[in-house]
Amino acid sequence: MNRRPTLLAAITLTAAAALTLSACGGGDSDEDKANDKIAGADTGPEKSASPTATDAAAAGRPKIELPADIIDKYEDWTTGDDVKDAVLADTAARIDATNDAIVRGDTSAPGLPFYYRDKALNGAVEWVQEYRDANLSFTGTTRYYDPKVTLSGATTATVVYCADESKGFNKNRKTGKVDRTPSDDSPYVLYNTRLEKSEKGVWQTTVLISKRGDKTCAG
Repeated sequence: MNRRPTLLAAITLTAAAALTLSACGGGDSDEDKANDKIAGADTGPEKSASPTATDAAAAGRPKIELPADIIDKYEDWTTGDDVKDAVLADTAARIDATNDAIVRGDTSAPGLPFYYRDKALNGAVEWVQEYRDANLSFTGTTRYYDPKVTLSGATTATVVYCADESKGFNKNRKTGKVDRTPSDDSPYVLYNTRLEKSEKGVWQTTVLISKRGDKTCAG
């Protein structure tokens, strides 16, 4: 997989100091940031399978439908706890919304301000813009797994999870050509996020930190 190293930096740099990585180690080093890429996407006929704990019609949620060649797989994405499952559902919706914005090259996609806020929203918009500037989209499957949710009061949560990007590939937006050039970078990425519940009841991501090649996610 050919990864564009600078595209995730806009988000990983947004508010690293605001979130303590107590469960999984420290923030990104310069080398880690240089290896980060889209939490993007094996080509196939399936539609993305997002958790259903959150009612898509509630709170005026934007409808997100990814193309058939982009699949976000969420493994063990429920806990049995209603609040934690709502947090995970909005985390998955945020991932899908970001991928949708990148695919469409739309920095004004309604899913971005719906599932992000504060500096994390600025970072997400910059990330989508970098894809536009590079004339890139992506295709394939990304597997999200091993989520850990920690609640802090009624309106704050942290979610740590892993992503496997080994079956995701950059695609030229104009020609549609998929770049399957082998990469020496690890396809495994550890994400550590902070979410806050909005007045509408949406768990919005306010901080997002990633670390490519973290041993927590390898294998």
